[in-house]
Amino acid sequence: MSRKPIFAASAFAALGLAGCLPAGSPSPWTGYGPNPPLPKPQHVLIPTLDTPKIVGWADGAAPKAPPGFTVTRYAEGLDHPRWLYVLPNNDVLVAESASEVSAADKSNQGIKGFVQKLVMKKVGAAKPSPNKIFLLRDSDGNGVAESRMLFAQGLTRPFGMALVGSTLYVANDNGVVSFPYATGQTSESGIGQKVFDLPGPPINHHWTKNVVASRDGTRLYATVGSNSNIGDNGLENEVGRAAIWEFDIATAKARIYASGIRNPNGIDFEPETGVMWTVSNERDEIGNDLPPDFLTGVRDGAFYGWPWSYWGHNVDERVKPANPEMVAKAIAPDFGMGAHTASLGLAFYTGAAFPMSYRGGAFIGQHGSWNRKPLNGYQVVFVPFAGGRPQNAPQAFLTGFLDKHDKIQGRPVGVVVDKTGALLVADDVGGIIWRVTPTLAGTRPAT
Repeated sequence: MSRKPIFAASAFAALGLAGCLPAGSPSPWTGYGPNPPLPKPQHVLIPTLDTPKIVGWADGAAPKAPPGFTVTRYAEGLDHPRWLYVLPNNDVLVAESASEVSAADKSNQGIKGFVQKLVMKKVGAAKPSPNKIFLLRDSDGNGVAESRMLFAQGLTRPFGMALVGSTLYVANDNGVVSFPYATGQTSESGIGQKVFDLPGPPINHHWTKNVVASRDGTRLYATVGSNSNIGDNGLENEVGRAAIWEFDIATAKARIYASGIRNPNGIDFEPETGVMWTVSNERDEIGNDLPPDFLTGVRDGAFYGWPWSYWGHNVDERVKPANPEMVAKAIAPDFGMGAHTASLGLAFYTGAAFPMSYRGGAFIGQHGSWNRKPLNGYQVVFVPFAGGRPQNAPQAFLTGFLDKHDKIQGRPVGVVVDKTGALLVADDVGGIIWRVTPTLAGTRPAT
């Protein structure tokens, strides 16, 4: 008899055992805020797993925004759109990319790894990567991109994009490349010129790499996630990872700007102070409510704990060898975003279309949990800011990605503000770019 059916049966039995573990808090706002409560770690043989079914969006259906806002489909029929970038003429670049399992990733091996791969596939997080960037254009200004052009291809899981002058930078899963760009251009040739390398394959557990430019255009900042949950693939494979890198364009020198951030993705600059902020996914397998993903300002040279500690000096005793010296250096993040919410996208609202209460605040795309009961995330959250600091309480701004039966209609990832002040949200499972505007702006609502 083949080992595969036996292995699969054992894996599904493990799923059943996971379903018997204590559930997390039923409150949707547990783990949010500047000082979220941190329950005691729970150490279990099989981690909590939840496998919501994907049902997609019905024709005309849309996520729900607060009263006074309208949600429309800016573009649809895309193949796993993950990240967005708005060009100066309001053309929108959308990167299509996806997770692909690495045979070198030890955390994907054994019964637990087999179950996790099944779960990730079921929730639409693992599939062959399209490796393309499309350009979307709304020429008549009606809030719908009537033109979709293949902008670049042959890339390796492209994600972040940034324009500095006439140079467009794109973050692949192993480094940053550049293309020449002129306003109105609709395509690029080739696969780009290498600018600098970032830690990548063969493992590349957290493969998504974002790139942003400093506000003066002299430096690039790139995110690199960890190669494992807590160093499972060996700490020697974590060198240069769980970090934000800085690249000086004039000197072509790269360095680690901040470290100990398990999986940073979104980066943006708070508009009042100019301080860099990021959102990051935290570690797994110590409880449904621990530790929270977070939103934090990023200090040059700072260390944020991973893998030895979380939320400052809370030691993760699973990590061997221990490192008290690094734990002592760890800085607690600024604002919790809920445990296992997979907070990925980040955009400060700098437009003028939304009401004043939204000006300067942060929109965060939460891809949603697959390892927590009850499910959480699956929304776009708004965090108000004042004086350069996040304020309680966070608000659920865009919801409905889970239907009333907790089945997946879509999963939000990247968020950006376009030149008209509208919020655009990439929904990778739905294959849709959603556009949110004030209702009085006159856009046509989805029906």
